[in-house]
Amino acid sequence: MINLALRTIRTVDSLGFWLGLLSLRILLGWDYFESGLEKFRGNNWFFDIQERFPFPFNIVPPEVSWQMATWFELLGGIALVIGLATRFVSISLIVLTVVAIAAVHWPETWSSFGELMLGYVFSDNGAGNFKLPVLFIGMLLPLLLCGPGKLSIDAWIRRQCSAQPANHPEFSTVSCPTPQ
Repeated sequence: MINLALRTIRTVDSLGFWLGLLSLRILLGWDYFESGLEKFRGNNWFFDIQERFPFPFNIVPPEVSWQMATWFELLGGIALVIGLATRFVSISLIVLTVVAIAAVHWPETWSSFGELMLGYVFSDNGAGNFKLPVLFIGMLLPLLLCGPGKLSIDAWIRRQCSAQPANHPEFSTVSCPTPQ
């Protein structure tokens, strides 16, 4: 009975590296892609909020910030779904999301923790709405810290690199990461 329980736990743990991280990548990738698509099709409203961007983002011209946010969300969303450069994309989207929280989602004023927590909601009732971006950061952290999982281009590249002999001429100056 104990062996069955241990085998079951190991199987579920293994599935996490296949399906768990894949599901995070798909959910986040789709949502960031949609957000980028909305910016791509819409008008630049960063002019109206540039002064709320944290340093050093507040010194970047709004048209540059708009393009960077749009393309990081579009390309980052695609990269997350396929599992390409997942850790780089995850940290980039975390930074983008922190800036979005500061500039758009954070309450304009609050004087107590209770007032601040009024902004921890999905809809803005004048007290901010930073719940969803905070959840996104929480979902990006496992991808940053654990990687994309086994069903990804990153994992495929890693397997290809680890299959190369150490004295192979193409890899004499490249060190590939160890497989997960």
